[in-house]
Amino acid sequence: MAEFLIMQTDLTLLFFLGVAVIAFGCLTPKHWFPPLPNDKLLHFLAFAGLTILAGRIAASRTELVAWLLGLLAVGTLIEGLQNLIPGRNFCWRDIAANIAGIATGATCSKVVLGI
Repeated sequence: MAEFLIMQTDLTLLFFLGVAVIAFGCLTPKHWFPPLPNDKLLHFLAFAGLTILAGRIAASRTELVAWLLGLLAVGTLIEGLQNLIPGRNFCWRDIAANIAGIATGATCSKVVLGI
């Protein structure tokens, strides 16, 4: 049981580290980074990965739904905050890519993890 709790704690820390890295990347002025090949693909992969982690952390379907709604809210908040960053702006297509990543990650969690 103790090993399970340690693993859950590690996964939770990894999840929040991932959120922090994504927030940093999305809320940094665009000119600080080289041109990205496909912004929407990066949104999709980032949120799919976070969703799969959430699927491993959640103890029930209800808890997983809460994690996923939180992810959607954070993604939307980050997107809205981009209006305050030089060279960045709000984009509905980024939110759509986030949602697609969350849906794909949730499907993978259900198939692979049986949640």
